[in-house]
Amino acid sequence: MEIDIRHIAKLSRLKISDDELSGYEKEMGDIIAMVEAMPEISDELTVDPDNAMNLRQDEITPQKFSRDEILKNAPKTVAGCVVVPKTVD
Repeated sequence: MEIDIRHIAKLSRLKISDDELSGYEKEMGDIIAMVEAMPEISDELTVDPDNAMNLRQDEITPQKFSRDEILKNAPKTVAGCVVVPKTVD
């Protein structure tokens, strides 16, 4: 199978030098070979009755620290909330 690395690079808007082409062709070929060697997956999901998934029960436990103790470590708080720098305009 021949892989056109230049075309893939153009679609991806990547600049690949001529020296790098052969390396990328080999790597891409290895990736495709690995994917082709993967086993087929059936569409049905089956549950193993001998190994059932048992979920734990939710339990309410008391907090170890009070809100005031936790907020003492914050650099700045307002109305019981931590103030952080604005990240989105």
